[in-house]
Amino acid sequence: MAAKQAIFLEGNLMRHIIVMSASASIGLVSVFLVDFVDLLFISMLGEAELAAAVGFAGTLLFFTFSVSIGLTIAASALAAQRIGQGVMDEARMITSSVIIFGLAISLVVATLFWTYAPTLVDWIGARGETAELAVRYLRIVVLSMPIAALGMMASGLLRAHGDARRAMTVTLSAGAVNAILDPILIFGFGLGLDGAAYASVAARFAMAATALYPIFKHYGGFARIGVRRLVSDLKPIIAIAAPAMLTNVATPIGNSVVTRTISEFGDSVVAGYAVAGRMTPLAFCVIFALSGAVGPIIGQNFGAKQFGRVRGTLIKAVQFTALYTLAAWILLFLLNGFISDQFQLTEEGRNLIFWFAAAVAPLFIFNGTLFISNAAFNNLRRPLLSTVLNWGKNTIGVIPFVIIGADLGGAPGVLIGQGIGGIVFGVLGFWLAYRLVNKYEDGSADPDKGFKFPVLRRRSDASPFSSPRG
Repeated sequence: MAAKQAIFLEGNLMRHIIVMSASASIGLVSVFLVDFVDLLFISMLGEAELAAAVGFAGTLLFFTFSVSIGLTIAASALAAQRIGQGVMDEARMITSSVIIFGLAISLVVATLFWTYAPTLVDWIGARGETAELAVRYLRIVVLSMPIAALGMMASGLLRAHGDARRAMTVTLSAGAVNAILDPILIFGFGLGLDGAAYASVAARFAMAATALYPIFKHYGGFARIGVRRLVSDLKPIIAIAAPAMLTNVATPIGNSVVTRTISEFGDSVVAGYAVAGRMTPLAFCVIFALSGAVGPIIGQNFGAKQFGRVRGTLIKAVQFTALYTLAAWILLFLLNGFISDQFQLTEEGRNLIFWFAAAVAPLFIFNGTLFISNAAFNNLRRPLLSTVLNWGKNTIGVIPFVIIGADLGGAPGVLIGQGIGGIVFGVLGFWLAYRLVNKYEDGSADPDKGFKFPVLRRRSDASPFSSPRG
């Protein structure tokens, strides 16, 4: 009977992971698909400089997006823990503080990026007309960063409540607005690159409105807080938000190094890299969604001290990542030529897409594993572990590998080197997360104490490769 119950619980856990990930990915795929089609429309204008400009600007916008993800992680983690403990009023108060903090941070980041856009674009390798186009696109879109951050944080709160359907609707609405306005502004009004930027801004406003409405209607909105409460909340908020933001901005920093290296091979290759950059989140959107979906699951079960289910969530999530990556790899390999044709890529760009589909895509399983581990650390009160691992992956795991890759294999070697560099950090992240759960359960680690590596002492009774306990 006990064995049957354990199987039932594991089945429910996997089903819960799949439902949360699938619903979130439906929304994400709409946004990523629109970005993909957005670049396709730009490519139809017949100028490689335009596609390259989108690639350069997209690398920098990814930085601002990563800051917003860090803020979303804080909102979701802090709310999920309190929801799991059943203290709903406290959950509303802490999320109000997170929203205020997030808006302030995003406003500062947006201002800095708008002001220093020419310098940033130059730093990642854009030159001449391509650089001017990238600066213009970046400055239009980045001003809406606070609105995007608000929408993402509100969507994270919906996921913390387990409301996968409404969280999905948030991203679907943003994708729909962008999809409708893109062809109208790019071609109908003849705005070209600027039209694509304005459509993205409108989509961010739609996302924020769609996310905030159900929070006020179904979950009591936000609590009214004073300055004293806000100041007192800053410590737990910064404890999660700061390392979460540092963790997430490591990826665009690593991508910036890759972009700068790729730029040495010319605008045609950068255009191919821009296509690969749009293909990645579209093809692997389920894994991106999975990392956001498992966070609240881990947070709620950690708050309820259900350590067996936390371990089970880690294992099932990695298993799901492996199966999904295999399917995405096959699909990308079969379609790589068709995709290159649609974007009118030159021989250099087509070659880059081929090697991306053939050799880089299967390595995404290790990125996915690290995403899951980072979500676990953020919800298990060890967010600095995420920071250390992500920065390690995007410095030690990027710089030497892309340099060697460029020397040995040209532009494709840069992407392959980046993928190979992430293998060790994906495996290490999962091991650390699993061992941390074990240490919380046996009392050898204190969740209220700060950063420490939780696993450097051998344990003979627990392994991430054995059957989960509990």
